[in-house]
Formats: sequence, structure tokens, C-alpha cells
Amino acid sequence: MRRWNGWGDEHFSLELPANGAAFLNERIGSARPLRDAELEEVTARVPESRLPPHDRVLTDAETRVRHARGQSLPDWLAMRSGDFGVFPDGVAFPESSDEARDILHWAEEVGAIVIPYGGGTSVAGHINPDPSDTPVLTISLGRMNRLLDIDHESHIATFGAGTPGPLLEAQLKVEGYTLGHFPQSFELSTVGGWVASRSSGQQSLRYGRIEQLFAGGRLETPRGTLEIPTIPASSAGPDVREMILGSEGRMGLITEVKVRVTPVPERESFHTLFFPDWNAARSASRALVQSRVPLSMVRVSNAGETETQLALAGHEALIGALERFLAWRGAGAGKCMMTVGVTGTRRQCRSALRELRHIVKRHHGVYTGTYMGRQWARKRFTMPYLRQALWDRGYVVDTLETATDWDNVDTLTDKVESNLRDGLAGEGEAVHVFTHLSHLYTQGCSIYTTYVFRTADDYDRTLARWRTLKDSTSRIIVDNRGTISHQHGVGKDHAPFLPVEKGELGMEAIRALCQMFDPGQRLNPGTLLSREDETS
Repeated sequence: MRRWNGWGDEHFSLELPANGAAFLNERIGSARPLRDAELEEVTARVPESRLPPHDRVLTDAETRVRHARGQSLPDWLAMRSGDFGVFPDGVAFPESSDEARDILHWAEEVGAIVIPYGGGTSVAGHINPDPSDTPVLTISLGRMNRLLDIDHESHIATFGAGTPGPLLEAQLKVEGYTLGHFPQSFELSTVGGWVASRSSGQQSLRYGRIEQLFAGGRLETPRGTLEIPTIPASSAGPDVREMILGSEGRMGLITEVKVRVTPVPERESFHTLFFPDWNAARSASRALVQSRVPLSMVRVSNAGETETQLALAGHEALIGALERFLAWRGAGAGKCMMTVGVTGTRRQCRSALRELRHIVKRHHGVYTGTYMGRQWARKRFTMPYLRQALWDRGYVVDTLETATDWDNVDTLTDKVESNLRDGLAGEGEAVHVFTHLSHLYTQGCSIYTTYVFRTADDYDRTLARWRTLKDSTSRIIVDNRGTISHQHGVGKDHAPFLPVEKGELGMEAIRALCQMFDPGQRLNPGTLLSREDETS
């Protein structure tokens, strides 16, 4: 059973190692957890539905609670406190594109706002209803979760948009294929959600981001059905696929997704390396991607993240031995860890490792084998559970991510980290901050920053602390050549910052597209375009 007030399976949890708790206590102080609300308390607060009956729409309190929030920090605090604010009036569960179209038209007839729901993993406020006098219908695509067709000659697979990552890969594996799209939310997020939010998977260096994998599909809109054909390439005007990618439910319901799949690789392994300092690690990672070494993933942790990861790893004796070995090899204090994926045929992997070692040696890196890489691969989709472990000890954890060109990486990272680290100084509160580069391109890379701070005495003040950190740092990002989101989408949380990136004409074009597909402006209002941008 999925948790109603947090991430993932309620029967699975991560424990915070004792040395990890001591590490956080030393850096930001001891903390005290806030009280969690019980499900029964919350369901008792759910008001009567404002929707008329429909055989595909559930209006019971628990279903509405479970579809009211995503996984952003404000969502987490709302769920934990029990103060949800607004609930959808009902949740529909279509099982086909035709049913989705019929429900969409019914919602229009009864004057409801419509919020598409995939895996509920949004960390940017995509699926939260705004306070309104208008009834809200959430449409869950979760029952549209099957492989509908596979073209073995063209390597195109068609899925229902509600297919979650594990089920998608399981159905492809039977046919001998993989999509290779592995975001950290892989356990719960869906292929339709990946398209709607322009998602990026951990091994995008080999397989590409979702925009490279998305070949076509079907969109149900208030204006009718849009079929996007699977053409390998075209110079016939603007690409309609690109209009739908990142549309976040503003233009219609993505009901079917056609994706470019790849035969399951012969071999795959993950390796770790350590560099004496950030400059060496960053320079080596840039050299790897600009030399086009055929790796599936390169992830580079700065000194703060490297120290934190080793502290939270447990296995004190093993980590101690590793620390001594690395110090002997010249990677002591200030060292930075790199994790790389090597995927492909035996010959391709052998060649990639040879090139990897050559570049790493040039940058004074220390190769430490595959043990830690195997541990990372085994746990890579369970890290979101760490929020629960930290919460139980009174700590709040959140992330910020962006992307920028290589010449701006250090400048932007320093500004982001400094602002977060000092952001609560006025309250006498410390913030623990660390960063990694998670997706690399020849032009630049993504910057993924995690920050941890203590809960305040109540939920409102804890949310205020987050808002202080999030808003000020988001402004720094967009004012310093960073995108407001590399992989999490815009949602409601990032919408106020989008105009800086897109410009006045760009925002006008986005508004025009949304208004054309949805003249009544009932699809996910406030998402992608803030309320102010919708009316400007």
C-alpha cells in the first residue's frame, strides 16, 4: 500500500545511521520532530463533493485525500500536518483514451476544473488544486498502464500514459528492450508524466532525455483528439511533439505515449572514482562528455556531498579504510566523488573504461572499482525515503536543480550554495548544503543541490523557512543564467520565475497555445503559467 502522507510503499523505510545523525547534529544542531496527523483526522475534514455522480468518478474522502498533493516540500508539510487546504471534489479513473475523452467532456459540461494525475510524484506543485468556487476533478491515468503495441522493426513501443517506470520496464524486458529512462522517481512516476514535465533519467547520457525518447502519441483536449505521428525526423515546420513536451496538463490529457526503445544492453556496471578537489573533478567530467566517451552516466559530487554521502553510508570501518586509502593517494580533505555508468556490448564497455581511465589519470583521479557503484545502483530509487528518516529526527530536506553552461557552473553553484547556507541566519539557524552535477552535456550540465534544515516549532514557521530559502534561491538561479528547472518541471512553485527565462514574447506564445487547446482555461490552472501570467 502506498503511503498517504509521504513517499512510496508504507512497508518500506530507510534508517538514518547513528553516525549520520551525529554528523547532522554537529553541523546544524539537534532537532525535534513535529507531530504527524492521522489519516482519520484528515478524512474527517474533507468537505462534501460539489460534483454530480458519475460511474467513473470516486468521491469518497480517502481517495480524494490520496490524490490531493504531490511530493514537494509544501505538499509534505500539508500531508504531515493534515492541513491540506483544498481537496479535489472527485477522482476519475479512465481505462482507455476514449473513456478519458468522455470524462474530459463531462467535466466541461459540469463546469469542473481538471487536473491530470500520473504517479503523484511532482515536486513543483503540479497536481494541487487551488482554492476556488469551481469544483475540481482529478483524472488519474493509473489504470492506463499497459504496453499497447510494439514495432520491432522501428523500435517503437506504445504505452498507456499511466504506466509507471517498473511496470514499463518489465513489459519491455519480456520483448528484449529497455527505455532506459530512470529518474529518481522511477518507482512511482509514469511515462505520461515524464513527457508532461520534460523529465530526465539518470542514464540520459546514453539513452537521452524524454524529448529524445518521445516519438509520438495521443492527446485528448477540449478541442478534440491530437494524434502525433511517429516520424523519425522532419523539416515540416515547428515540431508538435515539442509543443506537448513540458505542457504539464495545460493543453490536454496525454493518454498514449509512443517511445523509442533500445535492446537490453549486454553489460552494465557502475564505477566510482575520487578526485583531490572540485576543480579536478569538474574538469574531468567536462573532458569525459566533450570527448564523447560512451558512458551512460556521469555524476560528480562536490566535497560537501561526498563528505555527507560517506557519513550517511554506515559501515564505519569500511569507510574509514577507504578514507585512509584515498588520503594516501592524494584525495584527502576536499575530495570529490564521481560515479559513472558503463553500458553496452562487451566491446563498447571495454573501450569506454579504457578512455575513462585515461582521462581520469590526467586529472589525478583515483579509481576505486565497482563496489560503491553497485551499492548506489541498488539503492538509487530508494533515496526519496530518506526524507522520512530525517523527518522522524526533526530535519527537513529539499532539493533545488538547474542547468547552465560550463563557464557558469562554478559561479552559479557558489551563489546557490551560499544563499541557502546563509538563508536562515537571521533566525540563528544553520543549513547544511551540498551539490552534485547529475546530467552532463558538451555545452554544460545540471546542478542539483540538496539542503537540510531543522523544523521550527510549528508547521507554519517551518513552511516559512522553506519559502525563504526556495524563493530567494530561485531568483538567484534565473538571474544568473540558470534554468528554473532542468528536470522537475515548472508546476505552480516555479511558475513565477518562468518569465525571466522565456521572455515576454515566449510567455505570450505559451499562453496562446494553452488558450487554443483549452479555450475555457479549465485544465490545471496556475500550473506552468501563474495566475498573473494567465491573465496578462
